[in-house]
Amino acid sequence: MPFQEILGQPKAIKLLTRALTTGRLAHAYLFTGPDGVGKAATARAMAAWLFCGAERDLAPCGRCPGCIKFASGNHPDFFHIVPDGMAIKIDQVRSMKKQLSFAPLEARQRVVLLEDVHTMRREAGNSLLKILEEPPPDNLLILVGSDREPILPTIMSRCQVVPFAPLTVDLAAEILVRCDPDLDRSQARVLATLADGCPGLARSLETGGVLDVYRELVEGLFTAPEDPGPRVECALKLAGRAAAGKEGLDLLLDLLEILFQKAMKAHLLGTPAGKLDDQVARAREQWNLTQLSDKVQAMGSARRALARNCNQGLVCEALMLDLLECSPRVLGG
Repeated sequence: MPFQEILGQPKAIKLLTRALTTGRLAHAYLFTGPDGVGKAATARAMAAWLFCGAERDLAPCGRCPGCIKFASGNHPDFFHIVPDGMAIKIDQVRSMKKQLSFAPLEARQRVVLLEDVHTMRREAGNSLLKILEEPPPDNLLILVGSDREPILPTIMSRCQVVPFAPLTVDLAAEILVRCDPDLDRSQARVLATLADGCPGLARSLETGGVLDVYRELVEGLFTAPEDPGPRVECALKLAGRAAAGKEGLDLLLDLLEILFQKAMKAHLLGTPAGKLDDQVARAREQWNLTQLSDKVQAMGSARRALARNCNQGLVCEALMLDLLECSPRVLGG
């Protein structure tokens, strides 16, 4: 995907195209922002530009050996790391370090893309830090992380940070329709609204079957009984529903956190109820600012527990008990 096809990120694209055209690339970049707004696509666009061997402007030619190999996923100088399970592990970083000790095979510069660096454990982060402090020549590291989870400050300080912003709902819906012409525009707008202007997240909702589970969970949180016993039973039932879709758990957490954060923002700004999504208006009415803040913290505790490979069922139970204020956090940290 060339830079021209990445929508809604003019500041990031301008900064990166200037660095590419002037030859003033940093040794490492950290793309941070919401999930699904084009961070990884932008990283790949940079790699495509660097691997293209033809005379051209910012659009790779698509015909030279470098372009063909990269498009097919076979370029020897592109190294891609994604979480192994719930986190990037130290063995993955060690393998990368071994690769970086050799010169690029074909291109002038090797490109390393590390996705979801916010999942990186401390030992893996410390190993990566050594590379960032003394980067091998002819290597470009592009780290991609979510702004919903903290990234080690020592890593951030050794990268050029490029922030990515959520898209407008209209633009996110337009991208969804472009990707799936059969998708109804009204449904695309609903998905874009739920995903807070993040097309990648919205597409996962469309195809992953997560949306129905999310709606069931939110309704359960809104209508949970007040009596302690039935309330705990409700929390455990919702936890079982959440844990059943193991592959979609991250998306469920994203959606719940977006809802709570939108409701907090509505509290702070005093947004009229008529201008809010129904679920956000309901959440603002049901929970005060402190309660919503506690719920966002509970989401963070659940994510950290999952990153430590805690049992998903237990994590979901602890989370739902927390969200319904049935018990103190037991899997936080």
